Amino acid sequence: MSDLSVAIVAGLHADARRATVARLLHDVPGSVVLHHDLATAAAGTVVRTVRDATGILDAGETPLVNDCACCALREDLVPELRRLAAAGQVRLAVVELWDSVEPKAMAEVITAGGLTVTAVITAVDPSLLLPYLGNGDDLAETGLAAAATDQRTVADTFARQLEYAPILAVLDSPDADDEDRELLGQLHPTARQVPLGGGDLPRSRSTQSGHDAPAHPAPPPRGDWVIPAPPPSDDPANPAPTPADAPTPPTPNPPGARGTARPAPTHPHSAHNPNHPPPTRHPAPPPRSVLARAALAGFDVEAAAAAQHPACALLPVEADAHGVTTLVWHRCRPFHPERLYAALEDITCAAARSRGRFWLADKPDSLLHWDAAGGALCVESAGPWLASLPDAAWELVPAVRRAAAALDWHPEHGDCCQHLVFTSPGLDRDGLELLLESCLLTDTEYAAGRSAWKRIPSAFDTLLEI
Repeated sequence: MSDLSVAIVAGLHADARRATVARLLHDVPGSVVLHHDLATAAAGTVVRTVRDATGILDAGETPLVNDCACCALREDLVPELRRLAAAGQVRLAVVELWDSVEPKAMAEVITAGGLTVTAVITAVDPSLLLPYLGNGDDLAETGLAAAATDQRTVADTFARQLEYAPILAVLDSPDADDEDRELLGQLHPTARQVPLGGGDLPRSRSTQSGHDAPAHPAPPPRGDWVIPAPPPSDDPANPAPTPADAPTPPTPNPPGARGTARPAPTHPHSAHNPNHPPPTRHPAPPPRSVLARAALAGFDVEAAAAAQHPACALLPVEADAHGVTTLVWHRCRPFHPERLYAALEDITCAAARSRGRFWLADKPDSLLHWDAAGGALCVESAGPWLASLPDAAWELVPAVRRAAAALDWHPEHGDCCQHLVFTSPGLDRDGLELLLESCLLTDTEYAAGRSAWKRIPSAFDTLLEI
């Protein structure tokens, strides 16, 4: 549709998110920030602002859709981005998501609208990782719900924001220690971490998010939007222009001139000198900071979705450092549903974060998704295991899932397995493994076969909403 690049910046850590946005505005010439403030939903509207490094350019309101602020954001986001693209003056549109909005849905909406998402960035303050992962409060209780029916918790929302983004903008927080930084690395080992200095940009109207901006700003005409000058370089191999390279600003009339125009001196390369051609106009220089380059690097929406699907998720690997442990537990025997259900609380509370896929004996054909944070567990069906599908159906399955299944393929059970990952400071690894092992079928139960397994009383129907 256009050359407009769209970078999404998300995160419940609001200070880190705002610092990330401010840095992108500062470092990417021709960038603007689009923000929808969902905090105004109680009044029946969502407030939209567009700003650049100099301040507010435009502001407006959009009504709720089906009493849902997040739905209003979805409806308004793509038209606003298309308007920015049509103007032709914006190089990068930074979509700063409101606190609890998750980037996955917004990236898919923007891509479906024919626009190009070049990055998804989650801003993180490492010192707040554990408090947020341990916060089992409902978003509604903290004023962060995106809709009246929003039943998410702070912990699971933050976990998904963190794990979806391939880029983490990490605030240099003085309160963060080695354990915090190690926890971040183990939770999302494949992410690219980009350091973000704390407090290195002055607090001004250019660094305000939409909900800090004036209620009724007076935007200048759209034709007056100005691309800011390039910032100093932080890349030694690509230095910033020297002052001698910069254009000389025009000299204003002296005081008392009262409209009397003085003829400007003729520069040897000015348009008034017929012997020399006018200066060549060059495109805006490329962004020079690591964060700015990451924001324009490119993003694959389909690959990002596959990396979160329980059948082929890029789960963390075994690790143990600075008091933080990640346990990868993999078994090729199903759980006894009643014993697992009885142990859920102890298993869920054993780690700050756990996720993966699991296999119940009474539902041997169903791939089940395990997603736990903040002491709360979400269990849902993710469809059938590949081993349960007829051969003809395999061609309809994405190649990435077939490849993931091949890595875990068992000669008897195919891809049916337990693959759970637990990450936490102070993890009782041995105790957790013993507890998990006790929930598997015994040798006698296992030997009875699938027909007998299906007759075991079900314990997960309530959680699975069957």
